[in-house]
Amino acid sequence: GMFRKNEDLTPSQRCLAVRRMPSLLEYLSYNCNFMGILAGPLCSYKDYITFIEGRSYQLQQSEANGKEDTKYEQTDPSPNIAVAQKLLICGLSLLFHMTITKTLPVEYNIDDNFRATASWPVRFFYLYVSLMAARPKYYFAWTLADAINNAAGFGFRGYDKNGVTRWDLISNLRIQQIEFSTSFKMFLDNWNIQTALWLKRVCYERATFSPTIQTFILSAIWHGVYPGYYLTFLTGVLMTLAARAIRNNIRHYFVESPAVKVCYDIITWMATQIAISYTVVPFVLLSVKPSFTFYSSCYFCLHIASILVLLIFPLKRTQKGSKKHETVQPVWSKTLEEENLLQKNSYSTTNNSFSEKQEITCRYQTLKQ
Repeated sequence: GMFRKNEDLTPSQRCLAVRRMPSLLEYLSYNCNFMGILAGPLCSYKDYITFIEGRSYQLQQSEANGKEDTKYEQTDPSPNIAVAQKLLICGLSLLFHMTITKTLPVEYNIDDNFRATASWPVRFFYLYVSLMAARPKYYFAWTLADAINNAAGFGFRGYDKNGVTRWDLISNLRIQQIEFSTSFKMFLDNWNIQTALWLKRVCYERATFSPTIQTFILSAIWHGVYPGYYLTFLTGVLMTLAARAIRNNIRHYFVESPAVKVCYDIITWMATQIAISYTVVPFVLLSVKPSFTFYSSCYFCLHIASILVLLIFPLKRTQKGSKKHETVQPVWSKTLEEENLLQKNSYSTTNNSFSEKQEITCRYQTLKQ
């Protein structure tokens, strides 16, 4: 934000650019604030300092009647409802983890007797339910961390078209989209959202070759040193590329008829859940030997299937930063006129007027999606 020209930045980089060198107090506050010191979630410095300076409720919104550039009179919206809802989710997730999860251990997938006696449908069904039962502990931790930030007043994104407050600025997951995802990408876009955005900004959008592979490797390194992490993310590369190839080449044949699309969605949901479960088993088992025991017991079937898909179907080159791949990113303005119009609306408490105008534009476009 201080060493590159504004026109050289991507829209997301312009939105997150830091235009003034933070003071030591601001820097330490951002890195060590009590709200996210234990479990996050990750937030950008720009969003954090906007909240600390009390400017997060003064951004332009869009009214329910379609009128734009109108500021809501209400300030300091209450997070109580959002916090209560998230604490309820935490309680249910913890209850599920303390009861159901213990009865469905992931390790049972490599039990000798189970592998020898269970049929393939039973094995894949248990694979799915055991990995589904392993997720509530993440739901609990991330939702609790989000609720803590909301309780402090951080995480307010603005108002939707009906004037309802949105407290999902730094939310880390969307449970419904995770459990009902119909593609590998949809699952990843709704799981550990803030870390995925960070990986996209620092690696995927900057990589000069094989951005998907580089991003998955960086993610594995970021998670830690357990071999299971690397097995999971290397498998994830194959699954992601294969899923992308299938979607690009055959999906358009099944979306014309509503009835056919419903069948297609059911099949892709089942395939996605099995693929995700198959991929993340090493992430849970952590070690090499049990992970290879599991994959060898399945004859590396999905690895082989993914390779065959990549050999059969052409993989279209993706345009990094294009609108179609910004499912968890704001929808940015396409016209300079609209951006200039929004930049005319400024508000008080101006440390840097240019930065605040850019912030209004970016936040406003986020709400328009």
